[in-house]
Amino acid sequence: MTPAQRERIETALGGAVVRTEPLAGGCIAEVLRVDLIGGGSFAVKTGGPRDRLDIEGRSLTALRRVGGLPTPPVHLAEPDLLAMDLIESGGGLPGAVQADAAGHIARLHETRGKAFGYDEDTRIGPLHQPNPWTEDWRGFFRDRRLLPMARAAVDRGRLSAADMAAIDRLAARFDGLIDEPDHPSLLHGDLWTGNVLSDGRAITGFIDPAIYYGDPEMDLAFSTLFGTFDDAFFGPYAERRPFDRAGFLEVRRDLYNLYPLLVHTVLFGGGYGASAMRTVRRFAG
Repeated sequence: MTPAQRERIETALGGAVVRTEPLAGGCIAEVLRVDLIGGGSFAVKTGGPRDRLDIEGRSLTALRRVGGLPTPPVHLAEPDLLAMDLIESGGGLPGAVQADAAGHIARLHETRGKAFGYDEDTRIGPLHQPNPWTEDWRGFFRDRRLLPMARAAVDRGRLSAADMAAIDRLAARFDGLIDEPDHPSLLHGDLWTGNVLSDGRAITGFIDPAIYYGDPEMDLAFSTLFGTFDDAFFGPYAERRPFDRAGFLEVRRDLYNLYPLLVHTVLFGGGYGASAMRTVRRFAG
């Protein structure tokens, strides 16, 4: 945190900073717990102008105000600085918490958009996420999620030209593999364990979104990729928002998880690209 950032934080929060402590989380910017003289604790992200922390701040606010999702209130959102309430966490995701999460996510997914996309481009981690309004979901997923991230992986040397050709073949088959959802739903967009906070009894908040309007199964798929949710979540979710769970588990979950797998391929390489290509070869024909 620079002296100038500290001054802006103190102005926004209305008090002098007495202590800072590093917090875990996020793959961009530095995350700090900030305590003020006289009381009050906040979570603060500090970075550079290119980190676009203002987008994250607006996304958190939109999820809460538009989608009813519990997110930390934001006090300052600028490209290099984000200050928000500190949310209690560390309680894990036992069955009762997952059931509570199911209600929150189902309500979020009931929030309808005018089309697929969002009012602005967002970020998934440090990566650009384009959101131009698009009338059909298959076209949006193909042209704004799968193919751009695959090309980014090729550009960074994480995937080969042959891999990209196989991904192109798969994208050409989407009409027979992916259904158009009933309506565009507001999504968290990065629904994995580290972004779901609880006190061990109930959800306390959701953080680090990659917000847009899309197929709700994108959130559901992402929540299975790293074992965030299981039947304790999906049972209550399906009671509120019935969906074709068999088709989701057999086909669409793996197809939709290509996007976060490719994100991880771009960022980290390693086995993520191999995992993505196993799915691609399974469905590309």
